[in-house]
Amino acid sequence: MDNLYKKQSLIYKYILYIVAIGFIVFFFPKGGKFKYEFQKGKPWQYENLYAPFDFSIKKSENELSKEKEFITENQIKYFRYRQGIVDTVYEEFLERKDSQWAKTELRSTRRILDKAAKEILDSIYHNGIPENLKNQLNDRYVFLVKNNEEKKIRTSNFFRITKINDLIQSVLQKKRLSSFQKEFEVLFFDLIVPNVTYDQNLSERTLQDALSKISYTRGTVDEGKLIIAKGEVVEAENLKILESLKAEYESELWTASNYYYIITGYTVLVALVLIMLFLFLKKYRPEVYGNNTKVTFIFFNILLMVFITTMVIKYNDTLVFVVPLCILPLILKTFFDARLGLFAHVLAVLILGFVVPNSFEYIFLQIIAGIVTILTVSELYKRANLFISVGQITLIYIIGYLAFHIIHEGNLNNIAWFTLGLFLLNGMITLFVQPLIYIYEKLFGLVSDVSLLELSDTNSRLLKELSNKAPGTFHHSLQVANLAEAAANKVGANAMLVRVGALYHDIGKMKDPTFFTENQITNVNPHDDISPKESAQIIIDHVIDGIELARKNNIPDRIIDFIRSHHGTTLVYYFFQKQKEMDEEINEHDFRYPGPLPFSKETAILMMADAVEAASKSLKDPTFLMIDEFVDRIIAGQMKANQFLNADITFKEIAVIKKIFKQKLTNIYHLRIEYPE
Repeated sequence: MDNLYKKQSLIYKYILYIVAIGFIVFFFPKGGKFKYEFQKGKPWQYENLYAPFDFSIKKSENELSKEKEFITENQIKYFRYRQGIVDTVYEEFLERKDSQWAKTELRSTRRILDKAAKEILDSIYHNGIPENLKNQLNDRYVFLVKNNEEKKIRTSNFFRITKINDLIQSVLQKKRLSSFQKEFEVLFFDLIVPNVTYDQNLSERTLQDALSKISYTRGTVDEGKLIIAKGEVVEAENLKILESLKAEYESELWTASNYYYIITGYTVLVALVLIMLFLFLKKYRPEVYGNNTKVTFIFFNILLMVFITTMVIKYNDTLVFVVPLCILPLILKTFFDARLGLFAHVLAVLILGFVVPNSFEYIFLQIIAGIVTILTVSELYKRANLFISVGQITLIYIIGYLAFHIIHEGNLNNIAWFTLGLFLLNGMITLFVQPLIYIYEKLFGLVSDVSLLELSDTNSRLLKELSNKAPGTFHHSLQVANLAEAAANKVGANAMLVRVGALYHDIGKMKDPTFFTENQITNVNPHDDISPKESAQIIIDHVIDGIELARKNNIPDRIIDFIRSHHGTTLVYYFFQKQKEMDEEINEHDFRYPGPLPFSKETAILMMADAVEAASKSLKDPTFLMIDEFVDRIIAGQMKANQFLNADITFKEIAVIKKIFKQKLTNIYHLRIEYPE
C-alpha cells in the first residue's frame, strides 16, 4: 500500500494515458485508411496501379448536384381537377336560369340562351380554372389529374376568370344574342368558381421518385485494369477513378475480420503520439509533468479539439476548417509557454490527420497557423493584441488555401468562397478564447496574464489593506516590483508574473507590522523587549502568515510560490548573530527560513530584488562605487548560500540582473556625475 501511495501520481498518468487513447480511437471514423496519398494536379509517385477488384466509378458531388438540380427544374407539376365544384356550378346554373331569363317570353329563345350558357360553362370548365397559383404556373406544361386520369397540358390552356367577358361576348355574337350580354355577365360573375388546385403531395412524391432513380455511379472498372501509371498527373478521369477506389477500398476493408486489426493500428499510432507528449513534459517541463492538474489540463484541451473536429467531420467534412484549432496553442502558451503550446498543437494535428479529408493540406495549414499563433500572440491581456493575432492567423489560412487551390486547379477560377467564409468564421470563434481562459482558470486553478493584470491593481482589497496596515512594507513591495520587472524584461522572464509576485510577497507582515523596520515610525523597537530567538521567529513567520492570508483571499498558487520562496533557506542573520553573542549553544535551524529555494527564473529574480532593495535602505550617502559593490555583495552571498541551485537561471542572466539593479538604484538615489570645479 505504501508503494501504491507513493506511485499514485504515476498511476494517475497511466490511467489518463489509457483513457485518452481509448477516447480518441473511439471517436475515430469506422473505416480503413487508403494506403496511397494523392492530390489533384500532382504526379502519381507510386508504381503503376492496377484495379485490385471490380468497382464502380462514383459520380462526384458536383455531378450529382447538377443532375438533381436538372431533374428538379424540369419536373412537371401536378394539378387536380375538382369535378365536385363543377357539378355544383352546373346545379346552381339550372336553379337560377329560369329566373335569369324571366323577361324572355319565347320558349325557343330560352332554349337558345340555355345552350349558349351551357356552351360557355363547358368552355370554361373543359380544363378548369386554376386558383391564384402564380409560382406553380410558371412552367410551360403541367399534368392535370381529371377523373383519376392524368394528361399533359399547356398552362396556357387553363381558363382565366379575366377572360370570361370575352368568352361571353364571343358566344353571344355567334348566336346573335348580344342584347343579353349584361344578364350573362351578372350570372357568370356570381356563378363561376375556380376548380383546379395544385397537388403538392403528388408533385413532391413524383419528384422524390425521380430523384431516387438517379444512379450514383457511371461505369465500372474491371479487376486488373491499369488505373494510373507512375509519373502520370492525377487529374480529370483518373482522379475520379482513384477517389472511387479509395472509397470502395475503405468500406471493404472495415469488415468484421479486419475490425480488431484496424483498431489496433489506430491505437498504436495514437499511443505513440501521446507518449511523445509525456516524454516532452518529463524531459523539458518537469515542473508541469509533476503536476497532475496541469497534465490533465493539457490532455483535456487536446481531447476537446479532437472530439470537436471528429464530430464536425461526421456531420459535414466540408466544415472542418471552421473548428478553431489555433485556440489550443493559444491557451497553452497563455498558461505555460510557447514551446509546449506548439508541441501539443503539432501532436493534435498529427492525430487529426487520420480522420480529415486531404490530410496533407489540412496538416500543412494547421501547423503553419499554429506557428503564426505562437509567434504573434503576446500580452493577451491587451485586447488589441488578440484581434491583430487572429487577423494574421485568418490571413495565413486564406493565403495557404489559395496557394493549394492554384496547385490543384492551375488558376484562381472556381474558388470556393464558402471555404474562405469558414476561415473568417474560424477567426471569429477564436476570439472567444478570452472567456474560455477565465473558465479554465476557475476549473483548473491556473493563472493567465489577464488574471495577473487584475492582481497587479494596487486598489485591490488585499493590497489596499497592506498599504493601510503596513505602509512601509507596501512601499518596499512597489520598489521590489519595479526592480524585479525591469530585470525580468531583460532576461526574458515573465515580467507580469514577477511584478505581481513582488507586490504580494510580503503581505504576511500585516499580522505584526511594527516588528519590521520599514513600518516603524518611532524610535520604539518592539524587538528590544523580546529575545533574539523570538524576534527571528516573528520575522520567519511572515512567510507562513503570508501563505495563509493569500489562500484565504483566493490568491493563485503561482503567486503564493513567490511568498513561499522569496527568502529561500537563508538565515535571519542579524538576530542569529545577536543570539550567538548571548548563547554559545545555538540551533541554526531556529533562525533559518523554511524555504523552499527559488525554483524558477522569476522566483530567483524576486529573491535578488527583495534582498537588494531591503538592504539598500542601510546605505548612507551612496555613490556609484558603493552601489556597485553593494549589489555584487548581496547577490554573491545568495549564490554562495546555494539559493539558486533549483532555479533555471544562468550566470550570464544573473550578471544582467545585477546591472539592471545597479542602474535602478542609481536612479532611485538620484546620483549624478560629479563635475570638476
